[in-house]
Amino acid sequence: MLKKLQRWNTLRNQILVVFLVVMAVVLLIVSLLTFNRVSTLLKDNADKQIKQTAVEANGRLESLYKQISTASKLVMTNYNIQRVLTKGYEGEEISFSERQQIDGIVNTIQANTDGIFSFELYTDDLNRLLPLDNASLFSRIDSKWIRQANRENGGLVWIGDDPRNSDNILALRRVNLMSHGYANGGYLLISIYRSYFEFADETEKNNYNQYSILLDNNRKPILSNYQKSIQPIISNTSPTVTLDNQEYMVTNQTSNETGWTIMILTPIKALTEGVSVLKAGIIISGIIGFIIFSICSLFLSTFITSPILKLTKTMQQASTGSLSMNPSVTTINEINELNSTYNQLVKETNHLIQMVYQKEITRSRSELKALQAQINPHFLFNTLDALKWALEDKDEEELAEFVIAMSDLFRYTITKQSDGDWVTIKEEIHHIENYMEIMKMRFGDHLQWNLRILSELENVKIPKLLIQPIVENAVLHGAGNTLQPCMVTVSIEQIDNEYLQILVEDDGPGIPKEKLESIRNSIQSGGITSINKGNGMAISNVHKRLELYYKDRLQKGLTIISDEGKGTVVSFVIPVNGEEENDGEYKDNANSR
Repeated sequence: MLKKLQRWNTLRNQILVVFLVVMAVVLLIVSLLTFNRVSTLLKDNADKQIKQTAVEANGRLESLYKQISTASKLVMTNYNIQRVLTKGYEGEEISFSERQQIDGIVNTIQANTDGIFSFELYTDDLNRLLPLDNASLFSRIDSKWIRQANRENGGLVWIGDDPRNSDNILALRRVNLMSHGYANGGYLLISIYRSYFEFADETEKNNYNQYSILLDNNRKPILSNYQKSIQPIISNTSPTVTLDNQEYMVTNQTSNETGWTIMILTPIKALTEGVSVLKAGIIISGIIGFIIFSICSLFLSTFITSPILKLTKTMQQASTGSLSMNPSVTTINEINELNSTYNQLVKETNHLIQMVYQKEITRSRSELKALQAQINPHFLFNTLDALKWALEDKDEEELAEFVIAMSDLFRYTITKQSDGDWVTIKEEIHHIENYMEIMKMRFGDHLQWNLRILSELENVKIPKLLIQPIVENAVLHGAGNTLQPCMVTVSIEQIDNEYLQILVEDDGPGIPKEKLESIRNSIQSGGITSINKGNGMAISNVHKRLELYYKDRLQKGLTIISDEGKGTVVSFVIPVNGEEENDGEYKDNANSR
């Protein structure tokens, strides 16, 4: 019996049983009490959406109004049109060619303006200039609109439906003559496509019967999708109106720009569906749900998470560099098994880490020694080659100085430092100075060199022979491959508190693009490619030692930039405290294992 119960005592079964009971109770209560609340939220969202729609429609109409106003102003203020209307105002005859000329101007403005069907231009005595006939303005609109246009003194007057074309809307402006004190020079009748101002189909958008009405600044209708008389709607001052035995909520939005008013009528029934929310029921359901879930969550979390937290804390100690075993716990089967598996994993992982770490240390040190052993004979070969050149045409005193400089070079190269392979920048620079003195014996005034370094950087520790091989390449492949004087510059700059940049630059012949790309690829792949006549060993050696000494702390590895005929720049960026971090890493890792 106990064995059967223990087999069912699993984490999955416990969580399943508890949450099934809790969710059944909570869902039963919530499903009965929250339906109305959801309906209210939908109603509120619909209300906000309607108001937002009105604001957006108003903004669109303002933009369209400005476009129509701007286009009509362009016609009214055009110089040729003003000149022709001035002739009519002064009683002079307007020729047919002049009418044709302004007809072309108006057509151009109309073609570049959306929404305008036509412009009709009339003189101050109401005779039509455009189109090219002699009709009267009275034949198009009622005289009351002309009087209103005079009162607006150049402002837009919206007339409404075009009696000749129900698809268009008419607007009228009086044209003031700027050269005659803004006297009445005529009238501009604008015919606009009705679709240009049409509302979005809110009925499809909101899935209920909604009406939209646009009124001008005199509360006169411009557009409406309500098929019956809208006068009861316009005269209504309450926030609701009854149409066809159905109550509607009225949303108004008036434009400060045009004075127009957008009215959106939304059925109250559509907005208030489900508004029977019981506030007490929501409060009670919230309290009951909170109590139930609090009790169950407290019980379940305490029961399950206590051993898991202990195991988690033990696992977190791995971030300090040590994998510790977790004491055994007595709880449900899955966590017991998880704890045992973790402890076994820790034993095996610690053993593997120790083996891999020791192998990595041995491999890295062996590779560094191999690289160091590689560069010593390389340097010796190049220096002896310089000796051969120096023996020619040199007196005994110069040869003596040459031998002393060479002895200093060899002593620095083969002598092991107290700090192992690390030397100060000052020591490395002194070694470079000895090397350059020997090279100057070979090249004479053909070779010049310059050093730029801050005094506070002289005691920074770097791997030995890190800069000199690059200087050596600059001399041999820069000065050695040009008949012009060559300047080699070594710059050591501090980028910030943690990193410094080392650059070796020469103004020699540079490296061809194809060869430079080959060198870069070779460095990245760890191979050796000749830069010119040499074997390229120094460049690859330095790059590999940078990766081994600084590993993931290397901000920028060996970078080569070269322009043919201008010179070459080799640079890299290393941490200021490279030696301390390198030694500390070995010591910390050794202690942790």
